[in-house]
Amino acid sequence: MSKDFSLSEEEILHWQARPAPRCYTFRHWRHSLFGFVFLGLTTGWQIFGFEMADQYASVWFAWLPLPFLVIGLYLSVGHLLQARLEWNNVRYAITNRRLLVMRGLINPSVEAIDLTDLTYFRLERQGEELGTVRVQKNGEQQLVLHCIEYPHQAVTLLEAAIARRHGPRQ
Repeated sequence: MSKDFSLSEEEILHWQARPAPRCYTFRHWRHSLFGFVFLGLTTGWQIFGFEMADQYASVWFAWLPLPFLVIGLYLSVGHLLQARLEWNNVRYAITNRRLLVMRGLINPSVEAIDLTDLTYFRLERQGEELGTVRVQKNGEQQLVLHCIEYPHQAVTLLEAAIARRHGPRQ
C-alpha cells in the first residue's frame, strides 16, 4: 500500500475520478437518524444523571452516561464530518492493469486489484448520472467506489476487463 497512484512504466491510466462530495458525505444518512434518536435519549439520561449525582452525592451517576453521549454525537453528526474530511483524500483510477482506490482520513492508503483477478462488479444507481460500484475478486467484495459521477465510463472498462479474463464467448 502506497500513498499515491504510482504507476509502472508499462501501465496506462484509462480513467480516474473522485466521488461526488455531497453524495459521499451523506452516503450513511440513516446512521444519523438513529444517532439523533440515540443522542436525545442519552441527553435525557445525562440530565437525569446530574440530578441523581446532586441528590445522592455520588458523581458516578453524572459520569456513567457520558460515553454514550459521545457515541450519540458521533452517530448523529460526527460521521458526516469525518466523511467530508476524508473526501479530500478519496480518488479512484483504472489503468490497463489495475483498479486503484485511495482513501483515508489522516494517512491515505492505496488499495489495488489486478484487472485479471476481477470476477464481478455491481453498479448501484443513485441518480441518473451517479452510482456506486462494488467490485468482487474471487467472489468476495474487495473494493467500493462510492458516488461516482458518470459511472458508465468505469463500468465499460470493468466489463472489458472481465470479458478479457473469460475470453471470447462462443
